[in-house]
Amino acid sequence: MGVSDNFHGLTEDMSMENRNQPTLITGALVGLLLAAPLVAIFYLAAQVIGTPFVPFDVFDWVGRVLPGGILTFGIDTIVSVIRTFNLGETSSAAKAAEQLLAILGLVATGVLVGAVLFEALRRNVVKGSYIAGLVAGLVVGVPVMFISRAVNQTASTSPLVSAAWIILAFAAWGVLLNWVYDRLAGQTNAAAVLNPAAATPVYEGAGAPVGMGGDSVQPIDRRRFLVTVGGASAAITVVGAGLGALLGRGIAESSGTDSTALSSSGEAWSSSNPLPNADATVLPAPGTRPEFTLVKDHYRIDINTLPPAIKESDWQLEFTGLVEEPVNMKLAELRDNYTPMDQFVTLACISNPVAGDLIGTTLWTGVPLRDILKDVKLKPEATHLRITSVDAFDEVIDLETVMNDERVTLNYAWDGQPLTTSHGFPLRIYIPNHYGMKQPKWITSIEAIPAWEEGYWVRRGWDKDAVMRVTSVIDTVAVDDLVTVGDQQFVPVGGVAHAGDRGISRVQVRVDDNDFVDAALRTPMADTTWVIWRYDWPFEAGSHTFTVRSVDGDGNAQIETVVGVRPSGATGLHSMSASA
Repeated sequence: MGVSDNFHGLTEDMSMENRNQPTLITGALVGLLLAAPLVAIFYLAAQVIGTPFVPFDVFDWVGRVLPGGILTFGIDTIVSVIRTFNLGETSSAAKAAEQLLAILGLVATGVLVGAVLFEALRRNVVKGSYIAGLVAGLVVGVPVMFISRAVNQTASTSPLVSAAWIILAFAAWGVLLNWVYDRLAGQTNAAAVLNPAAATPVYEGAGAPVGMGGDSVQPIDRRRFLVTVGGASAAITVVGAGLGALLGRGIAESSGTDSTALSSSGEAWSSSNPLPNADATVLPAPGTRPEFTLVKDHYRIDINTLPPAIKESDWQLEFTGLVEEPVNMKLAELRDNYTPMDQFVTLACISNPVAGDLIGTTLWTGVPLRDILKDVKLKPEATHLRITSVDAFDEVIDLETVMNDERVTLNYAWDGQPLTTSHGFPLRIYIPNHYGMKQPKWITSIEAIPAWEEGYWVRRGWDKDAVMRVTSVIDTVAVDDLVTVGDQQFVPVGGVAHAGDRGISRVQVRVDDNDFVDAALRTPMADTTWVIWRYDWPFEAGSHTFTVRSVDGDGNAQIETVVGVRPSGATGLHSMSASA
């Protein structure tokens, strides 16, 4: 009976002890507290040393493997939120949102792993000093390491160093999780069993329990300990993020070129040259967007949380596939061996809503692709070219278009300067009349193939051709800039219209429910740019709604039916209300 009673008491005591150990919820909290400094340390190392910033790598990888429908839903949701709450320029705000989601993804992983690890330790599913934490860290770190190796294009450290750093960081993080659990649980299991009154306090120190011949143990306050962990976590997070921002390499807007800039003055072309239509008689209405978009203001949409960082000295363009023999070209060869071609180009993202800001116009400089192909020697069976970027983005173009249109160019400069890292350095293609989804940046290879194949976004459900829609936008109803002609006052109304390389032949404006009337068109910079339009409306006091529509150079009227961006680009008429 004595043995049975003792065993029953021992079982009850062990259950009491188990109930007083840290729970799954505590593990989630600790996972959160330790994930934040882990992100900060990854960020600091990425900025100072050049190791991968793994939250962005994982986010980019997820974007590549998600089904097209889910990916598009995410993109549409982000754009809608940005526009609804007016969170700023869409492409910049979208990238910031992507980066935040990437960081939150790692934090959420930390919460989940912390919860699972604490519960496993509480239930004695895993045993061994810190082994469980080490395994937990490696379970996360090893896949992340392989993901980073597959997608990262920004790290400057060697693959071996990058891999070792990721494994070490996650392993240390897992061990630290385990250490916090041990501190919270105490190392007094035997004391709790033999002395139930000691089951509630949490102990510190490795000595034997009271009454067993060792040093006396001291209880610690769990809440105070968690506050201490949280404070240390916050301090490391703030210091790491702050130092990373202060000492960061700042690659986002830099050029990867290590050669002399194209402009002999070192300035952008637009800083000292008039636009080709500077003498046009129709002036933009006050408040119309700039006709020429500075590089820093041009939208950027791509599949990367951070733009790939490429050094000119490490880069070459490879021509493979159906060619007589593979050809490799350095950027200097493209610049020096072929006659450059300058073009003013308006480019828009297919995800741009009507009147959205995912559009820009600048000066492109490059080489007609057909000139380069003359030196590559394609085989007769080649009919298309697959153009691939360093980030594995790809698109296919038919050879007939390339050979018949010199405007299809491989471009190495915008606004007279080498492409910035974020806009595709060292090389991007321009294909007239198509949305940006058809035009890879950071190009590394061109493969001649025997038939058309789906490109990156086409495989994900977007339009095969992605021809730019006829679109017109109201930028301004300048009620504060009235124009007086005789006894009549006029309100300048203005904006832009575009239709790829087809030009704009007509823009009309309607006020309230009146008839559409013609607006004046400013001579465009080129056939491949948007057109500035202006309508001086006879002033009438009150609130009014203005609507615009346009016709392209081929006589095709703007589609008035409202359709979303997927899969072929948005349609519908743009309206703006104003009080005069």
